[in-house]
Formats: sequence, structure tokens, C-alpha cells
Amino acid sequence: MRWLLRLLLLGLLSAGAAAGAAWWWLQQPLPLATPAVEVSIEPGLTPRRAAELWVEAGVQVSPRWLYEWFRWSGRSRQIRAGSYEIETGITPRQLLDKMVRGDEVMETVRIAEGGSFAQLREALERAPHLKPVTRGQSDAQLMTALGEPTLAPEGRFFPDTYAYSRGVSDLTVLKRAHAAMQRRLVSAWAERAADSPLKSMEEALILASIVEKETGHDADRAMVAGVFANRLRIGMPLQTDPTVIYGLGAAFDGNLRKRDLLSDTPYNTYTRRGLPPTPIALPGAASLRAAVQPAKTRALYFVARSDGGGGSVFSESLADHNRAVNQFQRGGKVAP
Repeated sequence: MRWLLRLLLLGLLSAGAAAGAAWWWLQQPLPLATPAVEVSIEPGLTPRRAAELWVEAGVQVSPRWLYEWFRWSGRSRQIRAGSYEIETGITPRQLLDKMVRGDEVMETVRIAEGGSFAQLREALERAPHLKPVTRGQSDAQLMTALGEPTLAPEGRFFPDTYAYSRGVSDLTVLKRAHAAMQRRLVSAWAERAADSPLKSMEEALILASIVEKETGHDADRAMVAGVFANRLRIGMPLQTDPTVIYGLGAAFDGNLRKRDLLSDTPYNTYTRRGLPPTPIALPGAASLRAAVQPAKTRALYFVARSDGGGGSVFSESLADHNRAVNQFQRGGKVAP
């Protein structure tokens, strides 16, 4: 009987030693082949395969040890799909915590204010670890995928920095940017001025895109929008160069000539009254707000300052405007 008690005690001591060893191992940094190790866990991947992937990527332990830890913890089914990165010093416990939290490696892509849709697509092409599912699709095909088959894509996406998980599609980012612009536009339209000459959210988006291209000074946006609102009210052509440039497309070589201003296109606001048929760029929040809440002004003209003062000079009369152009664009003297 005494030998049986000894055997039982030895078993208990062995189990305790094993448990202690296991507990100690869970607190120790995992040996890594490189300073950082990355793994992508696909949806539906088994915990066993997740352990194997970490070892294949550079975690220098037995995959069975990792898997048994995942299983023994009771949280193996809580491991989330995603892209993960670990660095030297991480313990087995911290590794599992990271996957259960879904603490993924995130990438970002910047969609710039005032950019064109073509430039947006180029930014997505350059974005790291973004699955290019729309590559090769026409603009029309892409808009159909977004549920807007009748709309041109220009101006439909809110410019911002978007974070995304590695391996998601570019269409996912576009959907987020499109939904963000819709929310911003609806919100801005609900706060439009009572005397706004704009007849629809579409017109607000178009005007906002023009304001975005006309000035980079936040303080001037409402005044620029006020000038265009005044022109719309009296039926005066908007006469804004950015729309003409947009209408020229690839033919624009960086130098806007008089013949360009006289060449009629749907976007030439010198030859045609009213707003162009579509937005010409991606407007930011400030331009959206300015379009629907323009400054109360009698100005009908403005010219950008080129004397280092920044911003624009606004005028109510053509004579005053010509003097401002002479001073700030041609380097002349203002007449007394």
C-alpha cells in the first residue's frame, strides 16, 4: 500500500512540475527567426493550422506546443481572421491574446482633397497589401459594383485617410469612401442656406468640387462659394478655369490658353452658363460646407494673390477686379 502512495505522490509531483514548466513557458519570449514575423489568418482556418503558419513564418518552437496552448486555453475558437505581426519579446500568451482581440496590422491609404477619380485609383494601386479586385474595370463597371450605375465617379468619394486590414479589396475601401461622401453630402444639404441658388445635393457636390479646386485657403472658401452663388443667381457664367481644365482632359499641358477658354465643352464655364454636368474633383468637408453656406457678399469676382500674402482678393465690380488682377497677377500698380 505504501508503494502505491509513493507512486501517486510521484505522479502528483510530476504533474505539478509539468504544469509549472508549462506556466513558465507561457511567460517566456518566443524565439523568432527574424525581429518581426508576419502571418495572415484566413477565415475558417483551424487553430492547428494557425499554429503551423506561425512556425513556418519564423516562430522557432514546435507547432504542437503552440496548438496545445491554443486548445488548452479554451479560446482557440475565438481566434480572428486577419493579418498579424509579432516582434521579439512576445510570449505565447501575448500571441494568443493578439489573435483573440483581432489586433491586426493595419495599412492606410490617403485619398487627397481636390484629387481626381483617376488619381484616387492610382493611390489605391499603390496602397500596400490591398487586393486589386477593380484593376482592369472601367469606371462604369466600378460604379455599377458600388450600386451607382448611372453616375459618373468623379467627386463621389470622400477624401480622407482610410485604415484597412491587409488583404482586403480596393472595392471595400471605395465603398467606405463612397458611403462617407454620401453621409457628408446629406448632412451638408440639410444645413444649406435658405437663399441658396442650388437646387439639389448633386449641384451642391458640383459646386463644392469647384470651390475645392479654386482655393486651398480655408478662410476663402465661403467667399469663393459666395461669388459663384451670386453668379448663379443672376445667370452670369461662372468663368472658372478649373472646370475648363477638367474638360480639356489629357489635352491640357499645364498652360491654359485663350483658345482653351473659347473652345466649347460641357465643362467650359466661360462658354456655358450654370454648373458643369458633374463634379470635377473630390471636395473635402470645408468645401462642402462652403457650397451650401456661402458667405453673404456682393462680390462677383476674385483673383488669387501672388504677392506672398496668400488667399484671394474679392471685388464687386469688374473695374475693381481688373485693378486687382493688374496688381496681384501682372505685377502692375493700382491706379489712384
